[in-house]
Amino acid sequence: MGILNELRNAFKNGGYLTKLIYINVIVFFVIRGIDVILFLGGQPLGLIVNYLSLPDSWAQLIKQPWSLFTYMFTHYGFIHLFSNLLFLYWFGRIFLQYLDQNKLIYLYIIGGLMGGILYFIAFNTLPVFANSTTLLLGASAAVFSIVVATAVYIPNYQLYLMFIGPVRIKYIAIIYVVLSTIMIASENPGGNIAHLGGALCGYLYIHYYRKGKDIGAWIYPLIDKVMKLCTRSTSNLKVKYKKDVTKMNDKQYNRSKKQKQEETNRVLDKISKSGYDSLSKEEKNHLFKMGRK
Repeated sequence: MGILNELRNAFKNGGYLTKLIYINVIVFFVIRGIDVILFLGGQPLGLIVNYLSLPDSWAQLIKQPWSLFTYMFTHYGFIHLFSNLLFLYWFGRIFLQYLDQNKLIYLYIIGGLMGGILYFIAFNTLPVFANSTTLLLGASAAVFSIVVATAVYIPNYQLYLMFIGPVRIKYIAIIYVVLSTIMIASENPGGNIAHLGGALCGYLYIHYYRKGKDIGAWIYPLIDKVMKLCTRSTSNLKVKYKKDVTKMNDKQYNRSKKQKQEETNRVLDKISKSGYDSLSKEEKNHLFKMGRK
């Protein structure tokens, strides 16, 4: 029970990125656990995963409309799950150094929806898929949305890859978009089409964001409410922290808020002049903490 409590507390107290990873992992183990029960009972496997995956026909989609949302949290193979969550973690951490958690959740969900819709349109309009019967599952389109958004927003940010060395993330995003395009003519055309839908979502979001238009702002309050439902019962430490904060009067609070904003502006100005690598460890930590708020 100690391990379960630790996992529960990690989920409750973690940021939105942590929650996304936990939800995907939990759904995976629930699906595989149910399959073990079905197998031992002599029943066919895949009942739950089919129920959560996005079909390619109108008739089936009408029966399970929730699948347009649930498919992006559904995995059946461990390698599929691991690779998606690894990319989500890498690029999610970078994303949160510059942008906030609501934007991360928005891009994950809208990118997944756009990928699912593009997949569905393709399989219902293109002649090559006329006789196909497939299911779409996995977080790839949602993760692609975050990857491309991050690469477009800070294209020259570098990751150090094993055996390769420093690589700017814009090249990583370009390579994966190109691969997804040419791999449409493969054994997984639906998944690769969905990748492109997610990538397009990430690009468009940052394109308009740089013009001063946050196209996801309308849904951020709803995201906050949903995520708070996941962490309604908070730990004593967290409650005590909140009580301590409320003891600050308005003047103290506004002064503290102004100082933090001035420090954030100074750090961002330094990035624009000298690049992210010029920041000190303290400045990077400050930027990361502000991005999680």
